[in-house]
Amino acid sequence: MSDNHLTILVVEPGIPPYPRQILDTLQAMQAIVGGDIEAIYPYEDPVALVCNSSGKFAGLQPNRLLRLENGDPYDVVCGTFFLAGLGEETFVSLTPDQLQKYEALYSREMLFPFPKKKERRNKHER
Repeated sequence: MSDNHLTILVVEPGIPPYPRQILDTLQAMQAIVGGDIEAIYPYEDPVALVCNSSGKFAGLQPNRLLRLENGDPYDVVCGTFFLAGLGEETFVSLTPDQLQKYEALYSREMLFPFPKKKERRNKHER
């Protein structure tokens, strides 16, 4: 692996997560999430969850729940996101152990969208 690549875990709505190598560039990261990126840090491990900064407001499909240590959900990530390791000042490749841990975590639970509501043709339809 060259220094300008990262090994990340991509998590798309409705499918199991998968490892991927990407260029270590902002453009490559934005291409995965479909827009501006936002990093959040919901884990004790040195791992960042990188998502679309306006995913919820843009109506992206709900993807995975974020949970407290006791298992209670506290937020939902919308749209495709990825996990990357944390270096001192930049993202770094996930370790093999981190890949395995988070692939198992996000393979267990997937959210699926509700069917879209049928539009009423007239005011008497339910």
